[in-house]
Amino acid sequence: MAPTLELPGRALVVLVGPAGAGKSTLAERHFAPSEVLSSDAIRAELTGDPGDQRVTRRAFELLDRRLEARLAAGRTCVVDATNVTAAARHSLLRIARVHRTPAVAIVLALDPAIVRARNAGRDRVVPAEAVARHHAALDAALRGDAFRREGFAAVLVLETPEAVEAFRISRRVAPPD
Repeated sequence: MAPTLELPGRALVVLVGPAGAGKSTLAERHFAPSEVLSSDAIRAELTGDPGDQRVTRRAFELLDRRLEARLAAGRTCVVDATNVTAAARHSLLRIARVHRTPAVAIVLALDPAIVRARNAGRDRVVPAEAVARHHAALDAALRGDAFRREGFAAVLVLETPEAVEAFRISRRVAPPD
């Protein structure tokens, strides 16, 4: 049976995983472009380079403001960033709580060797040390059941490329007023 995540009528969907795990591909496959906020896309918007780490703080401030506006408008929003640390997820969850929007996490916890190979084949290769840090942070979060403790309404962990490929989303339609 394919892994399935049922989304409520509206939600904050937080994609989590190391660079190269396939978060952006998953977002493109399952969500409309207007639903996705990507930290890489915002960096590219600011500097022309999605990998320009010098503007990371500014990019995430802008991402948070855009998330705030979308959730205030009652829209589902997907955050495409590594989100492997509690600190990275904290502001997202705070914004979701303010707007009484359930937050769900889709975690891509693939074998590090697979992620390293994918990363090496990308146009923009993330340094191996950074990817190793992402894996370590993600492993610690999964071992400590951090996602549930942080307040995610649902957490779906995908551990193989086959699970990611088979993954499906079911959307619950909000009843009319």
